Amino acid sequence: MEFFITGNQLTKYRRGKKWRQARAARELGVSQGYLSLLENGNRPLTERLKKKVVSVFGLRPTEMPLRLVFDNVRPVSDDQLAADLSALGYKGFSHLKPSKTKNPADVLLSALNADKRDARLVEALPWVVLEFPDLGWGPLMRTAKAHDLQNRLGFVTSVARRVAEFRGDGRAVKLERRETELEHSLLAHEGTLCNETMTKAERRWLAANRSEDARRWHLLTNLKPEHLGYYAS
Repeated sequence: MEFFITGNQLTKYRRGKKWRQARAARELGVSQGYLSLLENGNRPLTERLKKKVVSVFGLRPTEMPLRLVFDNVRPVSDDQLAADLSALGYKGFSHLKPSKTKNPADVLLSALNADKRDARLVEALPWVVLEFPDLGWGPLMRTAKAHDLQNRLGFVTSVARRVAEFRGDGRAVKLERRETELEHSLLAHEGTLCNETMTKAERRWLAANRSEDARRWHLLTNLKPEHLGYYAS
């Protein structure tokens, strides 16, 4: 599986279940001594054990280990991104074969780190923020800033917040706080929301006709909350 699990994380998952090492070792199919070595970082988890950890501890997507704190943000293809979104439960791609479930923060960053994305994929990104408001915002924002993606992330968060407000959803308050934090590192230069191949004419039109949120985040995009299929659902 394409992620790392540290000994500390393994201990955290076990304690979250309120299991002693003997119970966890039995569920994972290893000896207690070997589990102790794993938790102390003296042995790496095999691919088989990673799969067992995910199933045995019933990890939610936001509990999945973050690749972005261990590795650079790697762009993924549109096909891979669609499969990743399907695995997270996005209905727009429910007809596709899902990939292995990844942490939504990783999915979001790998999606934003691209010069060009299919419009249907871009429309799904606010859903990720809305559906998983408890994703790892600390490492997410630090990594976004390291790759100059904070404007894109801020705008996507803003759109998600607008959707939450329309629904009367309490998550809007949490998302607004994240927007404020991201605004402190706003980049001055104009960018796009994964559409760097647009023509000069398109750029001029969007500069004049974009939403106030897009203008605030210095992005050339016509994406608005009401354009989203899940806006009122």
